Amino acid sequence: MAKTLDVILVIDVESTCWEGYPPPGQMTEIIEVGLCLVDTASLERLEKRSLMVRPQKSTVSAFCTELTGITQEMAEAGMTLSDVVHILMDEYRAPERLFASWGDYDRNQFRRNCDSYGIPYPFGPTHLNVKNLFSIAWGLRQELGIDSAMERLGLTMVGRHHRGVDDAWNIAELLCLQLKRIRRTGI
Repeated sequence: MAKTLDVILVIDVESTCWEGYPPPGQMTEIIEVGLCLVDTASLERLEKRSLMVRPQKSTVSAFCTELTGITQEMAEAGMTLSDVVHILMDEYRAPERLFASWGDYDRNQFRRNCDSYGIPYPFGPTHLNVKNLFSIAWGLRQELGIDSAMERLGLTMVGRHHRGVDDAWNIAELLCLQLKRIRRTGI
């Protein structure tokens, strides 16, 4: 199936995490899906949304809360991953639209969690790695984190780093700037 290229779904997930390995019986699970829609005609950010996900096999550690700002109570008030997948598929037409994220972690984490729970993977087979695009476009020898990429362009991050909804918004800004730069040069 050909992609519908009207909107890019910029996704950033936050997952349960610990300073070391997960405690026995727990696994890394998505606890937030940050989403930002980018209009491909105007290269403007249209919407941002946080979809909180209730973990099934882990708890939110103090380390995770310090990093993301997400508490166990916030995660428990979230939806199931299955509900979030249905929102992405039904409301955002995720299987037919381009999915972008900063690196491969988000795509891989979605696949792992969907496989673990027997939930359909909500995205199509292609993925736009904005981290790779940024690094190659700027001729860098290594990839940068979101914060370093924003700093390199003289931009200030909006919101809290490591919060899915804010990171998706900032990644979308970096993507829009890269695509505008490409369009200006006429390549």
